Amino acid sequence: MERKELICINCPMGCMLTVDVGDDGEMTVTGNNCPRGENYARKELTDPTRIVTSTVRVTDGELPVVSVKTAADVPKDKIGGVMDALRGVTVEAPVTIGEVIVPDVCSTGVAVIATKAVGRVRA
Repeated sequence: MERKELICINCPMGCMLTVDVGDDGEMTVTGNNCPRGENYARKELTDPTRIVTSTVRVTDGELPVVSVKTAADVPKDKIGGVMDALRGVTVEAPVTIGEVIVPDVCSTGVAVIATKAVGRVRA
C-alpha cells in the first residue's frame, strides 16, 4: 500500500488529505470535511488538471495587457505549453470579458478567454 498526502485546493478550508492506494489501485481518502475533498484527491492522483491564468499583450488598448484564463481545466503537464503559447499572443483592443483569445490552446480543446475588458485608445 502506498500513502500520499495532499492539501485540498477546492475551497478555502484547505483540508489535509491522506490517500491510501492499495496494490489493486483502490483509493481510500481521509481528512476531507466534504465530498469535494475526496473527489479532488482521486482526480489529483489519476488525472491532475488546473485552470491557467496569465496575461496577453493588447495593441491600441487603454491597458498594455489583458488578463486571461483557460475556460476549463487543462492537464497539468500542458501548463508550460499553454504559457509558452500565450507569450506569443497579441490582441487588438477593444477586448470584452469572456472574449475568446485562443480557441484551442495547445490542442487541449480548451479556449483561453479574457477576464477583463480593455477599451480602445481614442486617437
